[in-house]
Amino acid sequence: MAQVDFQHREIAIKLVYYGPAMSGKTTNLQQIHARMDPRRRGRLLTLDTKEDRTLYFDLLPLAFKSASGVTCKVKLFTVPGQVIHNTTRKVVLQGCDGVAFIADSQIAETKNNNEAFATLKQNWKENRLEAEGIPIVIQFNKRDLPRVRSDDELKRIASRGQEPVFPGIAFKGEGVAETFLGLAAATWESLEKRIGLGNKHGIPRPEFLQSLGKQLGADVDQLNLKGLA
Repeated sequence: MAQVDFQHREIAIKLVYYGPAMSGKTTNLQQIHARMDPRRRGRLLTLDTKEDRTLYFDLLPLAFKSASGVTCKVKLFTVPGQVIHNTTRKVVLQGCDGVAFIADSQIAETKNNNEAFATLKQNWKENRLEAEGIPIVIQFNKRDLPRVRSDDELKRIASRGQEPVFPGIAFKGEGVAETFLGLAAATWESLEKRIGLGNKHGIPRPEFLQSLGKQLGADVDQLNLKGLA
């Protein structure tokens, strides 16, 4: 859950990128990091393993000071995709405010996507997060590869669930801003209900999204933050 520091007038929000191994979680965060002003962006940390490219990944916060004087920090994390690192995934999910599930669009990866989504729900339950209604968005990455789910299939998937669905080609930066800001929008709605992010803490939705979008060089008004739903 968002951490509120009343003394220093700061709010820290934690967003986690989750998904199967090599689906593009790290690539999404690398693209976000690359778009930020080098003078303002946080550190980019990675640990490589033999089993999976990234064991733990932390983009130290995107931060802005609201008109009300409250500083908002948004911390981005990703989890290792390999099942053997499930304990690490569970730890990284602790205290999260929103999740971007990065799926692989290739039809051959359907089973891996489904298994990863199932472990996400299980880890939520074990972390006692499920009842809090943590928002989630889904990105179907690698849309440029052959033998991927069709656009119509993605629309059908989006229509069957409540989660916004975004297509992406993360290594080209396509769909990266939409996924992140779509998650930010859903997270703001959740935090408004839980802690009054706008009403009580003075960070209204338009300012929240515009401030984050500006750091990525993205025009929020020009993006489809509701995905294919």
